[in-house]
Amino acid sequence: MATNGAAPAYLSGVRVLDLTQFEAGPSCTEALAWLGAEVVKVENPQGGEAGRSLLHGASNNGHDSWYFLLFNANKKSVTVNLKSESGLALVKDMAKRADIMVENFAPGAIERLGLGYDVVRAVNPGIIYAQLKGFGTGGPHENNLAFDMIAQATGGVMSITGDADGPPLKPGVTLGDTGTGMLLAISILGALYRRRETGEGERIEIAMQDAMLQYIRVALSSQATQGVAAKRNGAKILSGFAVPSGTFPCKPGGPNDYVYIYTSRTNPQHWRRLLEVIGRKDLIGDPRFDTAAARLGHEREVDEMISAWTRQHDKREAMRILGGAGVPAGAVFDTMELTEDTDFERRGIMQTMRHPVAGDFKMPTWPVRFGGKTPKMEPAPLLGQHTNEVLGEWLGLDEKQIAQLGKDKVI
Repeated sequence: MATNGAAPAYLSGVRVLDLTQFEAGPSCTEALAWLGAEVVKVENPQGGEAGRSLLHGASNNGHDSWYFLLFNANKKSVTVNLKSESGLALVKDMAKRADIMVENFAPGAIERLGLGYDVVRAVNPGIIYAQLKGFGTGGPHENNLAFDMIAQATGGVMSITGDADGPPLKPGVTLGDTGTGMLLAISILGALYRRRETGEGERIEIAMQDAMLQYIRVALSSQATQGVAAKRNGAKILSGFAVPSGTFPCKPGGPNDYVYIYTSRTNPQHWRRLLEVIGRKDLIGDPRFDTAAARLGHEREVDEMISAWTRQHDKREAMRILGGAGVPAGAVFDTMELTEDTDFERRGIMQTMRHPVAGDFKMPTWPVRFGGKTPKMEPAPLLGQHTNEVLGEWLGLDEKQIAQLGKDKVI
């Protein structure tokens, strides 16, 4: 398989001390690793980060979970016992030589470990110290635990997801976790850019609940326009003014055999092109359907005539015909269809991780091209795989010193 991957050197020489776990934090540090930073994941010698065993099914055959591999590509792993004085001293020494430190432990945990911002800043005033929390510091819920679904519930995402007459639903995407991680990664890059000019470090904090507001801005626009809280609207756009907009059934009628069709209110040609495609040119100019406002009053009739056409085509064919005619349309692809799509492989968006234990594992890379190429993938690290290498290169410890740390169960 062609991966056409490259190793972008944009963050070459940047050292990231990664004390994150599960998804929100690891997705942030993995983004930095994709861009060329040396990301060193500090893990407990006894089992490592909890994500290594999360969603661990029979198909894993005893190796780290697929979940872990997906969020820790291109990183290094060091095992350190943070509850020992010597282990804590090691990590402080690493923090002294790091450019960035990222953590997403439970509220107050990093401070109890002795690695709070004031402690780390004292040994490295120029460090960019980034924290990812569930709820904002100073808020009424700052000490509450949060996961992706909690952030989506409290951040407004669930309230606008689902059918109009149904309960709020959790979207399938992990906006609370990866969505927050991406915002944190962008913010870290901004702080890193400023430090290049000023030498000043920075403390950065992002809360998952707060981050969700960035992803519901269209809903907030709808609220401002209509004067009421944004409502759920199924597969249709939140404003409810665009008809048609939604999923339409295709043959052979499987659970994801649908095509999404949308006609913009700002481009009347979309509707006219759609009528030509579905064989209803006779309705062009019909006052019942000629404007977005008119179609809103005949929404059921519009949906029925479009569905009659889409049911005659499979979703790929429907997307090809509609897209070729200049009508916005997209087939609903499931995860297996996307994984098996050779186009993603050809363009390097999907690459195969050559893992020494798990074997070959196809997964998405960082989806940005630099000079026409996506970043090259390196496998997620085995637990403690790079302990000797990092302690030698970062801290200058020799083999004898490292061996002694192992005997003392510090690493």
